[in-house]
Amino acid sequence: MRALDDLALLTDAARKAGVIALRHWRRNPRTWDKGEGHGPVTEADIEVNDMLAARLRAARPDYGWLSEETPDTAARLSCEHVFIIDPIDGTRAYIAGEETFAHSLAIARHGQVTAGVVFLPALDRLYWATDTSPALKNGSPVTASLQTGIEGATLLTTRQNLDPEHWPGGVPDLKRTFRASLAYRLALVAEGRHDGMLTLRDAWEWDIAAGALIARQAGARVTDRHGSDIVFNQTRPQSAGVIAAAPGLHSALMARLTA
Repeated sequence: MRALDDLALLTDAARKAGVIALRHWRRNPRTWDKGEGHGPVTEADIEVNDMLAARLRAARPDYGWLSEETPDTAARLSCEHVFIIDPIDGTRAYIAGEETFAHSLAIARHGQVTAGVVFLPALDRLYWATDTSPALKNGSPVTASLQTGIEGATLLTTRQNLDPEHWPGGVPDLKRTFRASLAYRLALVAEGRHDGMLTLRDAWEWDIAAGALIARQAGARVTDRHGSDIVFNQTRPQSAGVIAAAPGLHSALMARLTA
C-alpha cells in the first residue's frame, strides 16, 4: 500500500512539473553551464526542482532527498526511503526545443526502487510502476521486447558505445538509435519500442532510478555494464553504466562486451 501511495504522490508531482517545464519550453529560458563537466541547466530545471522539493518533502518528511539540482548531503544515507529525482532529464533536448525531455521521479527503499514515474509533458506520455505492479504507459500495460539475439536488434545508445574497443568479438550487427534522456530510453525499452538500451559511462542515479524500475517491471533485464544489479542511494550516486534489454538480448550483449 505504501508504494501505491508513493506512486500517486510522484504521479501528481510529475504532472505539476510538466506544467512548469512547458511554461518555459521553446521560450528561450535562462540557461547557464554548471561547470566541471556537469552540463547545462535552465531556470526551468531549478523551478521544477524547487517545486518538487517543497511538495514531496512536505508529504514525506522522513524520506531522504537526492536530486540533480540540489547539493547532495550524507543525510539521505541514513534514511530508510529516499526520493531520487531528475527535475528535467535531457536538458540539452529541452533547450533545443525538442519534445523528448522527461521528468524522472523515484523512491528507493534500502537501495531498491519501489515506485517510479517518467513523464514526458511535451508528448503527454506518463510511464509508471511499483516494485509489486506491472509497468504502465498512460494507464495501459507495457511489455519489453522478446528479442533473443543481437542480429537485427534495435539498441538505444551513442555511437561511442559501439566503438570496436568495447567489442573484442566485433561490433554487434544491430540498428542504433538515440534519445537524449536516459529515463526515456529506459521507458522505450519498457514498452518494447526498442529492444534495449546501453550506456557504458557511469550513470547518475537520478537519470535511471525511475526508468530502471519501469523497464524491469515490463520484463526487461536491467543491470550495470558488468551485469550486476544496480543498488540505489549509494554514497557515490552513480552506476557503472546501464544495460536494459530483453533478457535474451541482454545475455547476448554481455557475452560480447568488454568488461
